[in-house]
Amino acid sequence: MIEATPAHTNSPSSAATRGASSRAGGVAALWLLGAILLHAQEQGDPEATEVWEPEPPVVSPGEDSAPPSDAMVLFDGRELDSWQSVGGGAARWQVADGAMTVVPGSGAIETRAAFGDVQLHLEWRTPSDVRGEGQGRGNSGVFLMGLYEVQVLDSYQNRTYSNGQAASVYKQHIPLVNASRPPGAWQSYDLVFMAPRFRADGSVERKATITLLHNGVLVQNHVVLQGPTLYIGTPAYQAHESALPLMLQDHGNPVSFRNIWIRELR
Repeated sequence: MIEATPAHTNSPSSAATRGASSRAGGVAALWLLGAILLHAQEQGDPEATEVWEPEPPVVSPGEDSAPPSDAMVLFDGRELDSWQSVGGGAARWQVADGAMTVVPGSGAIETRAAFGDVQLHLEWRTPSDVRGEGQGRGNSGVFLMGLYEVQVLDSYQNRTYSNGQAASVYKQHIPLVNASRPPGAWQSYDLVFMAPRFRADGSVERKATITLLHNGVLVQNHVVLQGPTLYIGTPAYQAHESALPLMLQDHGNPVSFRNIWIRELR
């Protein structure tokens, strides 16, 4: 006996199934279309994503320890014309054998020019005649804008508080590693400093940042400063000029510096 085949019915459930299937097919079609368009774009004209302007200016890198062609040389080993005592008057540090050395008690010195965002290179040396310990051994400091200190210290086998050792952003950021050389050896700092920005009402629009390499080793990685350096207390910003002198500290130790150059970042 042959059974009759039931007639096709258009029930609500079968209609819903067909609708869901249709939507799924539409999504798949859109995905496929997007993939085809993306592939077509990737296979298109490469010049569509080329940017030709502005053209970066040419800067000749220095050979060996020479500065790049657009740098301002702040100390070339011969004279202190670019420096003065903080507060005015001639810088009273000693210049000999291509270096300038702190004369303890003579006071800090600062550049005659003012700077904001900069790339800075300098070399420094703590005395080979080791005296004192902790913060009392080979202490000086590099103050960006005269306010934000990167510590200079003999930190070779000389323990002190971590946020006060060489290459610290003093009392704010501990260096990632201790890359110090022995006392009497020349050391280098290469840093990028981005100055803070203030709104018209004096509030902080952008905090200062520092990236620092100590003897070619990254020790501060774009760290954010919470305000100017303080020996006691918590730092806090107060609005100041967009450009201020660079300062080197007299901390009572005959620390030497040489080969100092700076690039303004605009």
